[in-house]
Amino acid sequence: MNADVADDIGTLPGYRRVLRVEPEEGAVLAMLEDDLHCMAVRMRHDGQRVTAVEPLMERVPWTVCPGATDVLVETFTGVALKDVVARREKQANCTHLHDLAVIAAAHALEEAPIDYHIFVSDPRDVDGESERRLEIRRNGHLMHGWVERDGHFVAPSELVGQTALTMRDWIASLDGEAQEAARLLQWASLVAHGRTMTDEQRRASLSMRPSCFTMQPERVERARMANGIHDFSAGGRQPLDGLHDKFEATHGP
Repeated sequence: MNADVADDIGTLPGYRRVLRVEPEEGAVLAMLEDDLHCMAVRMRHDGQRVTAVEPLMERVPWTVCPGATDVLVETFTGVALKDVVARREKQANCTHLHDLAVIAAAHALEEAPIDYHIFVSDPRDVDGESERRLEIRRNGHLMHGWVERDGHFVAPSELVGQTALTMRDWIASLDGEAQEAARLLQWASLVAHGRTMTDEQRRASLSMRPSCFTMQPERVERARMANGIHDFSAGGRQPLDGLHDKFEATHGP
């Protein structure tokens, strides 16, 4: 945790992501919504193994993204909960659905729900450098607060000089909840760039490397922009509002 990050980050314009995990007897539901995505995954299990996978993609950035639901079902159905890990065929999947499945499995046998709230401010000029502030809270408790200038972290002290792409060893050095939260904030720091890209930049990003379902060579040329950016920092509807009801309308209680 870093006390240098301003307490008013929630008032700054920028990216918002909320992730909620709801374990229950024999199932666990994980839901995510941010400026670009709205989706959920329920894993049914027998206490040791995944017996069914139920995905929902309510809002996606590209028209071909919904096809990833079938891949997710194939990837995890029948897999032991302990083997639902972050690198299981991730690039063949929608990475966001995949990450939801991983965090769902990690908390499947717990009792209490978990809420993560993530904030990444839009870049702004500070002393001639482009600054972003980043924060993640778990059940209302501040887990990490980072400050990034011109793509490199300047706070907290243990991250100075690192970037979101070079911090893997630091994250691995953390334990338990701190490590999980750091991974979620790292990933969100990368996804948040999509909010400030132009349409041309978003399209160009598809061809960078085949790192997800949509970016695979056999379908990337068919991808068209699907939904626009929803600016949660502007107020109004909050992330995840109504998603639980939409999920149950699709998959049942």
